[in-house]
Amino acid sequence: MHETPDQQALAEACAEAMRATDAASRELGLELDEVRPGYARTRLRITASMVNGHDLCHGGYLFLLADTAFAYACNTYDEVTVAAACDIVFTNSARRGDELVAEASERLRYGRSGLYDVTVTRVADGAVVAEFRGRSRVTGGAIL
Repeated sequence: MHETPDQQALAEACAEAMRATDAASRELGLELDEVRPGYARTRLRITASMVNGHDLCHGGYLFLLADTAFAYACNTYDEVTVAAACDIVFTNSARRGDELVAEASERLRYGRSGLYDVTVTRVADGAVVAEFRGRSRVTGGAIL
């Protein structure tokens, strides 16, 4: 799908508006690498405070990374959109120091609902760490 300059500008403006008030992502060092209509890529380096008792990245941080990419992807149309349901499958572990990337892609939008897939990979070796599926719901109102 090829976006028009107006669609791309709208997606970027929506992401910037959301990012400005997203204290959780900012404080964790989560970065937004790219956004376009129905797509977003986020990045996070795993720190010592993000590991569990097995010295592995806590699954909640993996979910947060994927969920954040999902949120940016489904909010690129200037309609306030939230998660209706999400699930995640952990396929590999992540460790302290790993840099992870989450890529969210819109599968479909229908009515006020949408379906998005997010893949979380480890940058160093490209290993898939998690697969996330999110279902979105437009709640009404504009982001901008």
